[in-house]
Amino acid sequence: MVIAGGHGKIALLTTRLLARRGDEVVSLVRNPDHFPDVRDAGGTPVLCDLETADRASVAEHLEGADAALFAAGAGPGSGVARKDTVDRAASALFASAAEQAGVTRFVQISTTGIGRTTGDEVFDAYLKAKGEAEDDLKARPLDWTILRPGRLTDDPGTGLVELADTVRRGDVPRADVAAVVVKLLDTPTTVGRTYELVSGSTPIEDAV
Repeated sequence: MVIAGGHGKIALLTTRLLARRGDEVVSLVRNPDHFPDVRDAGGTPVLCDLETADRASVAEHLEGADAALFAAGAGPGSGVARKDTVDRAASALFASAAEQAGVTRFVQISTTGIGRTTGDEVFDAYLKAKGEAEDDLKARPLDWTILRPGRLTDDPGTGLVELADTVRRGDVPRADVAAVVVKLLDTPTTVGRTYELVSGSTPIEDAV
């Protein structure tokens, strides 16, 4: 497994789950100071800035992998420009590199609210970038699955979620998002599907 945005909170939680069961995880990060956190989670950090890298160099990191996870995001405090360069362009680059490397299984973490406008320039740019990243991925010959979590929290995971094409607005712990990502990766019938995710009453195993 290769994870783009490997130092993000969901990425680190996913890495820990995968490593715990014996999977090898390579995490692309753009700051070497983050290497220890990735190693602590059980992953192998690789220095790769998706805002400046080219497709060939990213594809090298994907060679031999059985799946790819796009978990990167510009994050709070970033402006309109980085919503585009990270949330859209970096996603497209990573997907293109996966194609070149022959890695067909691809899970993308997106967000609920795609297609909505709020009047907040930066947040609307974020939703637009995520929506365009989804459209780009759907047009590719990859075994893709898109996951749209609701408002993310750092609460402990409950293992209980609501997962469907469309769900009510709500929150979801990052730990539960990570657990759903792992289950999606393991479930071939989720290929070609877009799911929304919030906390709920259904065990993750049953929800997926």
